[in-house]
Amino acid sequence: MKARAKLIEGMAFMGEAGSGHALVMDGSPEYGGRNLGFRPMELILLGVAGCTAFDVVNILRKGREDVADCVVEVAGERAAEDPKVFTKVHLIYRVKGRSLSPAKVERAIKLSKEKYCSASIMVAKTAEMTFEYHIEE
Repeated sequence: MKARAKLIEGMAFMGEAGSGHALVMDGSPEYGGRNLGFRPMELILLGVAGCTAFDVVNILRKGREDVADCVVEVAGERAAEDPKVFTKVHLIYRVKGRSLSPAKVERAIKLSKEKYCSASIMVAKTAEMTFEYHIEE
C-alpha cells in the first residue's frame, strides 16, 4: 500500500493513494492554510469510521442480517501537548435494517474493534475507545 502528499500551495496538499484516488488536505488559517480540505487528523477519524463500518456491515450480512443502512459517527479528543495523539475516541453506530438482532450487532462491533478494524486497533494504542449503538427499523 502506498500514498503520497504533494504541496499545492500555502499549507494545502494533494493526497494521492496507490488506488488512484485523491483528496485535498489543508490547514486552518492560523497555520497558513485556507481551509480548502480535510485536516490530516480528521482523515484518521474518518478512516476509523469507514473501516469499522465496513467490518460491521460485512459481518452482519455474512450472518444473514438484513442491513439497509449503517452510519458511524466518531468523536475524538486529543492530547494537549505534542504529539497531539488521540486520547479518547467514541463511536456511535446507527444500524438500520429489518428485524436486526441486537446481539449480532453488538458482536459485529466487538469483532471489528478487537480483531478486524486495523484503523481502530492502531488508534487504540493511544486512545481509550468506546462505543454505543442504536438499531433502527
